[in-house]
Amino acid sequence: MAGSPDHLFNLRNNFYLGSYQAAINNSDLPNLSPDDAVERDCLVYRSYIAFGSYQLVINEIDSSAATPLQAVKLLALYLSNPHDKESTISSLKEWLADPAIGNNPILRLIAGIIFTHEEDYNEALKHTNAGGTMELHALNVQIFIKMHRSDYAERQLRVMQQIDEDHTLTQLANAWLNLAVGGSKIQEAYLIFQDFSEKYPMTGLILNGKAVCCMHMGNFDEAETLLLEALNKDTGCKGS
Repeated sequence: MAGSPDHLFNLRNNFYLGSYQAAINNSDLPNLSPDDAVERDCLVYRSYIAFGSYQLVINEIDSSAATPLQAVKLLALYLSNPHDKESTISSLKEWLADPAIGNNPILRLIAGIIFTHEEDYNEALKHTNAGGTMELHALNVQIFIKMHRSDYAERQLRVMQQIDEDHTLTQLANAWLNLAVGGSKIQEAYLIFQDFSEKYPMTGLILNGKAVCCMHMGNFDEAETLLLEALNKDTGCKGS
């Protein structure tokens, strides 16, 4: 694998930074391996989920699709029907208990996202804590921050830094942790979001990150400007 080009690098980056429309628009990539094609489809469908297009995802992923795609469909089902989430969670637990697929990293990631949404952090960590992908490590950081355990979050961040210090998710996780710790760390978080805004097209995620830093630092006028810009971006995305 070392030395072979990462065909999905830009697509992943778009998704991580909230450029969901760009992820969808630039997903027609040639010469993908079967595994890469499944990962590409997962990222595209998760981008549609971020836009709230749950029904599109539910309709397009059929029962013959690979396990990671079935997991993404489960997330769409969970978010599309809050009144019937018990049946979705029940299916999720069944799949996680199946030795043939229960260790699939995307299935574990979706389980972590759903149980975090349920605020059942211990259940989420059962499936995410072993890590295995940068997204799982980043989700662990978020879960530990929600549990007010910045010490554990920092340990996860160190693992990510050892794997790839410059990875977009490592930088994002660093910014989240700096915001959670507060104090002098807020400026460091702001610089990370500022760096993103100089390297990549501006997204709601980057603008909101900068705005939160500004509020912590008492720069409310700048925060308001950033939030209004983020709001306009989100409205523009929904319509496009």
